Amino acid sequence: MSDGSGPADRRSDELRPRPSSEELRPRRSVLYMPAANERALEKAKTIPADALIFDLEDAVAPDAKETARAQAVAAASSGAYGRREITIRANGLDTPWGADDVAAAATSGAAAVVIPKVDSVARLDEVSAALDAAEAPAAMTIWAMVETPTAIFDARALAAHPRVSVLVMGTNDLAKELRAEPGDDRGPLLPHLATALLAAREAGVTILDGVYNDVRDLDGFRAECATGAAMGFDGKTLIHPGQVEIANDVWAPDAEAIADAERIIAAFAEAEADGRGVVTVDGRMIENLHVDNARRTLATAEAIAAMAEG
Repeated sequence: MSDGSGPADRRSDELRPRPSSEELRPRRSVLYMPAANERALEKAKTIPADALIFDLEDAVAPDAKETARAQAVAAASSGAYGRREITIRANGLDTPWGADDVAAAATSGAAAVVIPKVDSVARLDEVSAALDAAEAPAAMTIWAMVETPTAIFDARALAAHPRVSVLVMGTNDLAKELRAEPGDDRGPLLPHLATALLAAREAGVTILDGVYNDVRDLDGFRAECATGAAMGFDGKTLIHPGQVEIANDVWAPDAEAIADAERIIAAFAEAEADGRGVVTVDGRMIENLHVDNARRTLATAEAIAAMAEG
């Protein structure tokens, strides 16, 4: 639980500058791939996901943990995945494999290590220290999985940790811990998703929505993506390649959104040049916040285009 010092004391903006629009990295589709499955790792080279999580935890049987670790490290260091962001999900540090997973990931070339069931800043400090001890590059970050009641209560402190770059919602485990039945609209989970989202936005880090379990129900998946995008999530974790294109589509600005953003920026620039403090676009009053959103829309579109070129 929080220590009472207050999230503002722990956010430490000077330790991690807020990302600018020029630094946006698309994470619309983040696909879990079982690292024990060599064929899956090979197939991942052709899947148009923005990021991949080579999974050493849930998707790997105990007797395959060491093989999975070796294959994940080899894949992450191969340079064969183009511009896809590569991460490795370790087993928890309270398991027989967690410490070795973190140490191996540290020098694998992965951008981040994904840590399950994070429920304290002390645990994040422990992972960060382990990365440093294994000589991980300073740029290597932690993706902290939020999947327990304690993590929801302490989401602000977790998001503010200087090595955390992404919060990952573990909605299946969260629902289990809550004894909730989410249903199609995920109503029982929405307050907790919103709490974590607020924490991520306060800290200036990315936050990913949880997985959708029925890989055959693509209409339901699209609807859940649309809800997540409307809430403000940056993308979604996925469990099947067939979900990638839908997530990419939902979280990408469409042609209408791009054209609208361009009109807003142009109109505001013209108003400023004329010394006017007020401008309307298509009957809407435009302020600085709308211009900021428009610039983010264009930066996101440019970042997505750059990934596609790679």
